[in-house]
Amino acid sequence: MKIGIIGAGNIGGNLTRRLTALGHDVSVANSRGPHTLTALAEETGATPVPVGEAARGADIVVVTIPLKAVPDLPSGVLDGAADGVAVIDTNNYYPQQRDGRIAAIEDEGLTESRWIEGHLGRPVVKAFNGTYAQDILERPRPAGDPDRLALPVAGDDEAAKARVRSLIDELGFDTVDAGGIDESWRQQPDTPVYGLRAGVEGVTKALAEASPERPAGFRG
Repeated sequence: MKIGIIGAGNIGGNLTRRLTALGHDVSVANSRGPHTLTALAEETGATPVPVGEAARGADIVVVTIPLKAVPDLPSGVLDGAADGVAVIDTNNYYPQQRDGRIAAIEDEGLTESRWIEGHLGRPVVKAFNGTYAQDILERPRPAGDPDRLALPVAGDDEAAKARVRSLIDELGFDTVDAGGIDESWRQQPDTPVYGLRAGVEGVTKALAEASPERPAGFRG
């Protein structure tokens, strides 16, 4: 597949490493420009591009930048993507630590991913937001392995969610359907599933135990 990755931090960088190794055609972008991605490109064979070109022709686009930076993405950043593109949102809202207070999330009760959809103008699939970046490199296991980790995946577009779950399976992880985007609070920071290293049963249980009340440490 052709995959665009917007953001080359820990998650974006390690997804670039794994997805290129699996044979996908990966374009990667960050806010500082393609010239800052030379080392990653040489290591992986990915193509460094400006942010506005990352989604061009892509079957899957991963948006993995600080949440507060989402409104600063170029207008129509996803317009050049392939028909039926699946957009993966890996973001978390850290109001005290990084993002500042976002009224739509705090006062209107929007989930992070619903807020991001409003800025991108496209449905998103929430995944990898509670995954340790190093696990993407170090913890893949074949299907059926008792030590295989599972990741929660939320989204309203069932076809896009299925495509993302298939990609995660290819990366060496099981998945659990975490519901629609309005249910994606179940995997936000400080919930039982956030950062959990467990299989399908453990992740399913953790999602069911989540509380919709945003923890004090993650309120602005």
